[in-house]
Amino acid sequence: MITTADLHPNQIAQRLTGRDYISWSAITAYQGCSLRYAFRYRVGLPEDTVSASLVFGGAIHRAAEHAYQELLAGNPAPSLDALLEAYREGWQDREGRQILFGKGDDRTSLDALARRMLAAFQASELADPPGTILGIEEELRGALIPGVPDLLARVDLLVDRGDSLTLTDFKTARSRWSEEQVRDSAGQLLLYHELARPIAEGRPVRLEFVVLTKTKTPEVLRYEVPADPVQIARTKRVVEKVWRAIESECFFPAPSAMSCASCPYRDACRTWVG
Repeated sequence: MITTADLHPNQIAQRLTGRDYISWSAITAYQGCSLRYAFRYRVGLPEDTVSASLVFGGAIHRAAEHAYQELLAGNPAPSLDALLEAYREGWQDREGRQILFGKGDDRTSLDALARRMLAAFQASELADPPGTILGIEEELRGALIPGVPDLLARVDLLVDRGDSLTLTDFKTARSRWSEEQVRDSAGQLLLYHELARPIAEGRPVRLEFVVLTKTKTPEVLRYEVPADPVQIARTKRVVEKVWRAIESECFFPAPSAMSCASCPYRDACRTWVG
């Protein structure tokens, strides 16, 4: 009889989730609510609802991706109308699911906000980054932690600047990030740093978040993340602990006034008895 002790971590992940790897989004999903993680990754329950803010962020992300794809292909930077068309395609991907809008928001108001945000992006230096674009939504994969499945990363933007590689992750936010928000989010890029080292060939790997704000006058802000070896080691330990909990199938609800209202698994959670 084959036990988990006889299996490679990737095989265990395949058994538990149908994927032979783990991702940063899965790690943070477990940290947020282990039962929600289980419904999504372990059981595979469909999500009947999705928050408008999540759809909006994904649609803005798609527009930025389109801009970089055009540059990578050697074409001129796309027009604002072309960016908005890519943004609208991001909404179409969510058709068939109930979209939950926040107070005071609707599709019209969010479309107007998207126009302002994408115009700000188009006017910023980030719209045409210095260096050579190597990848957009680039997949990096590797075994970083003994006993833990491979980590799969999808890097929003990877740019070769000659003396270094720059690894960029895009976010949307209601306002500017504080230093604390940057530190709290840094784990993702610190792990991506480790995956990118082999292709850097000894050069520094620079890490940054680019945040597009949803303010009345949107801003495009860059936040650098130092590749601190101490923080990298700490992040790896956190991931190892999370994986051990997933591997032992330690799942339970984590009630939250902020998170539960928009959770697509509210009914399943209420009927869960362990």
